[in-house]
Amino acid sequence: MPDADRRDVQVKGFLNHMADKEQRLLPGRSNHDGKLSQPEKKLQEAICVLLVELCERFTFFGIVCNMILFCTVKLGYRNYQAAIVNMCFVGTSMLTPVLVGWLAECLVGRIKLVCICMFLHFLGTALLPVVSFPFEDIYIDRRHILNTLTKREQKIVFYFALLTASLGIGGIRAIVCPLSAYSLEDCGPKELLSFFNWFYWLVNLNSAVVFVSISYIQQSVTRNLGFLIPFVSGLMAMVTIHMVRGEMIYKPKTDSSLLTTFGVITSALKTCCVRYRYLSGGVTNWLDHAKENHGGQYSEIQVESTKSLARLFPLFTFQILYRTCVMQIPSGYYLQTMNSNLHFSGFVLPVAAMNVISIVPLLILVPVLECINSSCLFSSKDTGYSPTIYIVVGQFSAALSVVVAGFTEIHRKHFPQVEQTLSEEVLLVSSMPCFHLAPQYVLLGVAEALVTPSCALLSFRLVPERIRGISMHFLALFNGAGCFMGAFFVQIAHAGTQGNWFPHFLHEGKLERFFFFLASLMMVNTLGFWTIAHRYDTLHEDYTNEFRGSLPAEKLLKHKKTIKHYDAILESSPILSPMEKT
Repeated sequence: MPDADRRDVQVKGFLNHMADKEQRLLPGRSNHDGKLSQPEKKLQEAICVLLVELCERFTFFGIVCNMILFCTVKLGYRNYQAAIVNMCFVGTSMLTPVLVGWLAECLVGRIKLVCICMFLHFLGTALLPVVSFPFEDIYIDRRHILNTLTKREQKIVFYFALLTASLGIGGIRAIVCPLSAYSLEDCGPKELLSFFNWFYWLVNLNSAVVFVSISYIQQSVTRNLGFLIPFVSGLMAMVTIHMVRGEMIYKPKTDSSLLTTFGVITSALKTCCVRYRYLSGGVTNWLDHAKENHGGQYSEIQVESTKSLARLFPLFTFQILYRTCVMQIPSGYYLQTMNSNLHFSGFVLPVAAMNVISIVPLLILVPVLECINSSCLFSSKDTGYSPTIYIVVGQFSAALSVVVAGFTEIHRKHFPQVEQTLSEEVLLVSSMPCFHLAPQYVLLGVAEALVTPSCALLSFRLVPERIRGISMHFLALFNGAGCFMGAFFVQIAHAGTQGNWFPHFLHEGKLERFFFFLASLMMVNTLGFWTIAHRYDTLHEDYTNEFRGSLPAEKLLKHKKTIKHYDAILESSPILSPMEKT
């Protein structure tokens, strides 16, 4: 037999043997025992995680959408107090995933903690109807009514319910459906941006359904029982978690943690202070003081990962004031809408339904941006726009939105006042149609469509894979800080102007001055980020080029290893007869 034919026989025998072995052992293929294959299992997990995510967001938006109306009408709060409560709840819901993630890493097991968070979520959403239930309308006999809660007791139960619900929301977001659970490790820049675009598109589509349906039910049909809908939605999320808890509970890698990041920063600060006082420098970055070879107690990898994360802190910082502007939708903009004419063709529009106007631009822009990204953003010619350009344009759009809100407020007060019934309460409002407020909602919706996915992409992409979850935690921390800063601004504006800049009766105050003040700060914030945006352009380009270059190299390396492995097995394979080896 010629050498070439003998070689072909050997190759065919080896390949047939390996194919039979792969058919028996490959875990990604269906088995005869009825178990799902690996791709089917991952698809099921992704669908379940997305379903829980949407159910949790449905609950969250259901609580937030009419909270100001509930606090002012039912609990008797002033406008600024209701706005502060709303923004603090949103901020707490952003911070609790970081807290729960730390507890899951250090103190409590993930399965046990997710059960605790599910119970807290159930408890919080179940207590909200207790506050809103109309006990005064239920009579036991002609002279007595069912025992009612006093205002003080209602407020205590209300705050406790919000706290427990926010803790439950934090557990679901941090443990069950973090972004790392979507298996984004092997995605390139183009795929990551596409994921974030469509992820936030689905979240906002869900919120649009909530703002239209739940807000109408809470406001018009049965306002006092409206909080039962967030309760039912939360129950759906918990049942979904219970059904597939074994497969959908994400287990992150243990080679990095939030405590390690804080430890590196603390160790570097301590060592840096000591060396500044007694020794000379000798390091290029102040975080290098935390390395073991510079007197610290952390390894080279841990410190370098923290350094890459620290480069994102300016990006996170400029998101604080932007998030404060976005929080005007459920606070300042909501009050403007509540004090405008909501009648449209004989139908009273829900106040929170105006939020849908801010969501429509995002639902339209995401497919458009996807077409742009697919054609030129990450093309080989590199002629597309950087994510930082989207962030700058989005932040400018947010500043412009607040400016328009200020001028619209001046315009609104020029209309005569009329009586309008909201939640069975007669209010004196402006006769200006609420649709005159649409431009400010649209501009802020455009800002969200541009800023949020781009910022998430940079936060996820510009750090090593091992600390991407920590990077998203820090982004959530700064976004939560933006919500609390918004509450702080409202408190300062009300206290510093004796209620003139954030009044209870809008026609008697100067709410437009608060908007102009916030817009001026946002313009400075936008210019500040624009001056440093080139840093992230360079980093993003480097990571993109690294991703492009790594794929052929990895394939070539795997090909070389396969050839060497094949040659080694071919020389000593037991499936070949001694005659074929000769």
